[in-house]
Amino acid sequence: MSERDREAVGQRFDLASMQRARALSWTALERIREHMRPGISESEARAHATRIFGGLGMERLWHPPIVRIGVNTTRTYREPSVPDVRLGENDIYFLDLGLVFDGHEGDVGDTFVVGHAPERLACAQAARELFQDVARKWGTEGWSGRTLYHYAQERAEAMGWRFNHAIKGHRVSDFPHSVHKGGDLGDFEHKPSQGLWILEIQIAHPTEPYGAFFEDLLVEPAH
Repeated sequence: MSERDREAVGQRFDLASMQRARALSWTALERIREHMRPGISESEARAHATRIFGGLGMERLWHPPIVRIGVNTTRTYREPSVPDVRLGENDIYFLDLGLVFDGHEGDVGDTFVVGHAPERLACAQAARELFQDVARKWGTEGWSGRTLYHYAQERAEAMGWRFNHAIKGHRVSDFPHSVHKGGDLGDFEHKPSQGLWILEIQIAHPTEPYGAFFEDLLVEPAH
């Protein structure tokens, strides 16, 4: 497959629609966050998320909502959670949503802390800062996806965090993006075009059982 084919889209693809799907997905994530209280389980949070999606006009999921709490924040989307984990009084969790609005895919994720957990809060903030750092390099340096992820690994380790090599970003577009077989962003040898790729960052404490996740669509900032 050529690199151009890896950025193929369907006939209905529209960048403005991608940005709208992104915005609605972030709205959904924030509404789920409002209901994350100590004692809630991952399955209870997912059930609540489903009710929120319908109210925003979501057409369908392109991947199930992912909720990771406590020790499960070190796990990737392919790994099952340790069962029966509930949010503690001073704890960390992340949300990862893959929603379709108007035939276009949104994919967002962020990490939050409840109570007083300064080390976990630092981890959540580090994931956001690392995302912003890497996204700026994409916008200003024109780096390939592969170079972006090499840089992300180096920066994460310099910041004192363990970088999750299994998370390498991926394609999105008009649904379903999977027909284009775009592969991982971290293997893409050219500068990724805007509105087509999700930059994912997942880090963890080097010795303690918690981590953080952040993802968003790569788009040029509005002027």
